[in-house]
Amino acid sequence: MAEILSALRSLMASHSPPLHALIVPSEDYHQSEYVSDRDKRREFVSGFTGSAGLALITKDEARLWTDGRYFLQAMQQLSDQWQLMRIGEDPSVDSWISDNLPREAAIGVDPWCVSVDTAQRWERAFAKNQQKLIQTSSNLVDEVWKNQPPAETNPVIVHPLEFAGRSVAEKLKDLREKLAIERARGIIITALDEVAWLYNIRGSDVSYCPVVHAFAIVTLNSAFLYVDKRKVSSKVSSSIQENGIEVREYGAVSSDVALLASNQLDKDTGLSSGRNDVCETGTCEAEENNNDLIWVDPASCCYALFSKLDAKKMLLQQSPLALAKALKNPVELDGLRNAHIRDGAAVVQYLVWLDKQMQEIYGASGYFLEGKGASKKRSCTDSWFFFMLLNEPSRETMKLTEVTASDKLEGFRATKEHFRGLSFPTISSVGPNAAVIHYSPQPETCAELDPDSIYLFDSGAQYLDGTTDITRTVHFGKPSEHEKACYTSVLKGHIALGNARFPNGTNGHALDILARIPLWRYGLDYRHGTGHGIGSYLNVHEGPHLISFRPQARNVPLQASMTVTDEPGYYADGNFGIRLENVLVIKEADTEFNFGDKGYLSFEHITWQLELLSKVEEAAALKLMVILSIVPHIKLQKIDRLKVLFEFSTSPWQNAMALGLRENFKNCCVFLLDLC
Repeated sequence: MAEILSALRSLMASHSPPLHALIVPSEDYHQSEYVSDRDKRREFVSGFTGSAGLALITKDEARLWTDGRYFLQAMQQLSDQWQLMRIGEDPSVDSWISDNLPREAAIGVDPWCVSVDTAQRWERAFAKNQQKLIQTSSNLVDEVWKNQPPAETNPVIVHPLEFAGRSVAEKLKDLREKLAIERARGIIITALDEVAWLYNIRGSDVSYCPVVHAFAIVTLNSAFLYVDKRKVSSKVSSSIQENGIEVREYGAVSSDVALLASNQLDKDTGLSSGRNDVCETGTCEAEENNNDLIWVDPASCCYALFSKLDAKKMLLQQSPLALAKALKNPVELDGLRNAHIRDGAAVVQYLVWLDKQMQEIYGASGYFLEGKGASKKRSCTDSWFFFMLLNEPSRETMKLTEVTASDKLEGFRATKEHFRGLSFPTISSVGPNAAVIHYSPQPETCAELDPDSIYLFDSGAQYLDGTTDITRTVHFGKPSEHEKACYTSVLKGHIALGNARFPNGTNGHALDILARIPLWRYGLDYRHGTGHGIGSYLNVHEGPHLISFRPQARNVPLQASMTVTDEPGYYADGNFGIRLENVLVIKEADTEFNFGDKGYLSFEHITWQLELLSKVEEAAALKLMVILSIVPHIKLQKIDRLKVLFEFSTSPWQNAMALGLRENFKNCCVFLLDLC
């Protein structure tokens, strides 16, 4: 690490002009949250592996900024050459630079790795002391990174209409109509998931995210895809071109943006891209004459491309694709529901397998079966529930670690239809590790499972028909009264948000408090947002909406057909962590009244869930019906499915017992058994 910092400082000193500081962001050329191994520059220089953060290197200091999800992780991973700066508690990077570096200081950054919004905010802050943001002509980290991984060359895949729900032609038509309304003649699309969604393509250039490293430009008359052509087979190329899209080399986007700025790009292509479909009234010529703006999303477009445009002829506004992608069509919604059913079956199988292993290996009292403590081993092979949910009785006797357990969970998911991989690295965490919000277990250092400690796992998968994300927290022994009280507070917040009804126009900032109030009553809280959108076989974190205390949650109101997670938590540093997460679909609510004729919204729960059973009107019946939809994926006969339900109804779940939910659930289960 010292050698890396020394080499960078040498390059900073020899740069023209000499740099007083170098900013190393986490993002790639597309401002992605998750990046490929080649683009993990901030991780390379700092050793911090979290997905969010920013490194600042000066002549004699090195500082790293990150948010509350990663405070503990950063403290563990940063060497003594680095100082942690806590976002929300310490000064921001631009404020710190403005206050601590000399007047007229030069601060370098790769303009491809910083967004327009961020760069302009920094420039305003630096101007107070006549400091300057310098766009480096090359990435200085790349120059010292001798073993930098090569660029990914994975194939581009066409996402079938049966999963996408809307054709490329339909999406392009809608986009061009939005361009015309905003008096724009073209748009530069830089976010990887937006390119993938618009052109109905997928890839594997970024681990866990089925996206392709690509840019797109769409005008009123043309459409372009900028991608390494080695990734595009002749069959895929033909499919893309059938939609009027011209495939160009990834690096050509820079020169083509300059052509777009001078209104020369359309003249440089011989392809037609459905112009008559967009301008059916014969007003295209008038639109071309009146529309002279280039649409750029300042949050996702890099400063390098922005710098090639005329500032007077830009529309700096959120990409119209962000909201269009977030508003799921009926096919995408059905796919997400089906994906969560299969994923729920995998999680059920995993929990049952894990419960059995914890009892057989560690003598735990168990999560599903009532026991007197972790003092003696007990076989569960006489239980209907365990016998039926496992393909065969497990005979493993080796110790369980955070990694081997998460590998088993991945194995259960891999057996499900349309599985394509995980949606993010599984957070499999025991005891103190569960307090590290985005903990990432490693084979060499991970902890062994402990029947006397809380176990938290946050995981998800990519299926062709949907993306999943679920978090559960369990204890296989006897949790302390404090642990149960904290769990109950998190659960209450989870239920309060999941059962909310709210008027149209409400944003996620307004709802965030619902999940926190039960925690606040005891002086507890958590440092992360409460909910994020979920992609449709795309990124597990999807905007533009979110449920959070952060100001940006005010920007976009929640709308019907959006997806969002519900994931409050509590983390006792050095002891344990608790989080519960389901995926919800926002839907129209049927309310008795309609004050102000606004219309009201509520949530549809599409994640398998035990914790929400009963204690809410008719909730037990609803959740049991969810279980009925999961059980068929475990290959049981009808009579055995009924027995599984009965086993659920009589099992004393320790977490649910904290709220006294078992009796209501049992009664509802008997009711459903009668219906069957």
